Amino acid sequence: MTLALNFIGIVTNDLAASLRFYRGLGLDIPEGLDDAPHVEVMLPGGTKLAWDPLSTIHSFDPSFELPSGAGRIGFACEAASPEEVDRAYAAIVAAFPDAAATEPWDAPWGQRYATVQDPDGNAVDLYAALPTA
Repeated sequence: MTLALNFIGIVTNDLAASLRFYRGLGLDIPEGLDDAPHVEVMLPGGTKLAWDPLSTIHSFDPSFELPSGAGRIGFACEAASPEEVDRAYAAIVAAFPDAAATEPWDAPWGQRYATVQDPDGNAVDLYAALPTA
């Protein structure tokens, strides 16, 4: 059997807020889909990122409950520079104050790193390589 992972799905309590958040990260998500039963976009490299509101999942699994707590799924976005990590973090937190998680810092593994959270509590790391000495 050969399988190719090419789809990442997010079940969300608030589709409009989640789409707005990921647009803020630079994803090209068409407008006018805030009430859609399913939304997906193609990422570079051929992977699809999709959102389903809780109501869609309940249509075929009425007993489904969203997991709680951090770490259910994590994403990472590479920035062009350490300064871009700082700018992106500031812009996201300005637009989504509840997204603030870990302010930008220089990680010992050689990256400028920060973490924000989407409206459903999923971690989104922002990172860029630090200059080498």
